[in-house]
Amino acid sequence: MGPRFKSGRRLKESMPLLKFFWMPTAVAGICFAVVGIQAGFAALLMTVLLVILEVTLSFDNAVVNARVLQRMSPVWQQRFLTWGILFAVFMTRAVLPILIVAASVWVSPIAIAKLAAFDPVRYGELLHDAHYVIGAFGAVFLMLVGLKYFVDDRKETHWITAIEKYLARSGSIEAVETAVVLVLLLAAAAAVPAHALEILVAGIVGAVTFILVQGLASAFEVEGEEVAKAGFVLFAYLNVLDAAFSLDSVVGAFALSTNLLIIVIGLGIGAYFVRSMTVYMVQQKTLKAFIYLEHGAHYAILGLAFAMFFGLMYDVPEPITGLIGLAFILAALGSSWRLRPEK
Repeated sequence: MGPRFKSGRRLKESMPLLKFFWMPTAVAGICFAVVGIQAGFAALLMTVLLVILEVTLSFDNAVVNARVLQRMSPVWQQRFLTWGILFAVFMTRAVLPILIVAASVWVSPIAIAKLAAFDPVRYGELLHDAHYVIGAFGAVFLMLVGLKYFVDDRKETHWITAIEKYLARSGSIEAVETAVVLVLLLAAAAAVPAHALEILVAGIVGAVTFILVQGLASAFEVEGEEVAKAGFVLFAYLNVLDAAFSLDSVVGAFALSTNLLIIVIGLGIGAYFVRSMTVYMVQQKTLKAFIYLEHGAHYAILGLAFAMFFGLMYDVPEPITGLIGLAFILAALGSSWRLRPEK
C-alpha cells in the first residue's frame, strides 16, 4: 500500500501542472513538428533554443505579472492567457519591432514589413541599429516598475533589509522614483550625444506610458478592492509590461536566427509557457508560499533595466542580463524556502 499511496499522491500533485501546461506543450509539439517537416532539423533546433531563451529570460516577468494578475477576476485571468497570448505573439514579437524600426529610420511600416519578410538579414541590422530607442524605452519603463515596488513607505516585508528599508522610507517623497529614473535617462543621453535625442524621446515615452497605465489602474480601484472595469486596464498594463520585457530578447534573438518566422514561433511558444506559469503561480498561491519571490523578481527587473541603460553606452551580452535575473530569482526562492514551516 505504501508505494501505491506515494504514487497516487505524486499523481495528484502533478495534476495542477498538467492543467496549466498541457495546452502550451501541445502547441509547442505541433509547431516543432511543422517547423521540422517544413524547414528541417537546423530550423527545429533554432526554434527550441529560442523557446529556452524566452522562458529563461522571462521568468522574472512571470513573477511580476502574477502580482498584477492576482488582482484580476478569473475571467480576465483566462483572457490574459487566451487573448493576451495573441497580443504577445503577434504584436510584441512581430509587429512592435517593425514599428520601432520604421520610426527609427523614418520608413513606412509596410516597407519594413516587406524587408522583414524578404530580407531578414537587413531587417535584423536595422533592428539592432534601433537599440537606442528600444533600450531607452525598456530601461525607463522597467526601472519604474522595479522602483515602484520598493519605494513604498507602506511596505513592511523586506528581503535585503539594509537596502529595502532605505528605499521604503524614501517612498514618503512624492514621485522620487520618477525623478531618479529621469536623472539616469539624462546621464545616459549625455554619455551618448550622437543619439541623445533618440534616447530622451524614447525614455520619456516609456515614463509617460508607465505613469498613464499606473494612473488608470489606480483610478479603477476603490479602497484596494478592484472593480469590474479594472480588468481591462490591468490586462493592458500586463501586455505593455510584457512588451517592455520582450524588447531586449527580440533583438537578442536575431543573434541566433535572421528568420523572422522562426523567431516569432520560438519566442511565441516561450511566451505561452511564461503566461501559463503566471496563471499557475496565481492559482497555486505561489507568491504567498514563497514570500521573497516578488522581491527577487523586482531585483531582476532592476538588473535588466540597469543592463539596458549600460547597453546604450557599452555592449552588454544577453546571457549576462539573463543570469543576473536568474541569480536573484534562485536566491529569493532559497530564502523563502528556508522560512517555510516544517511539515
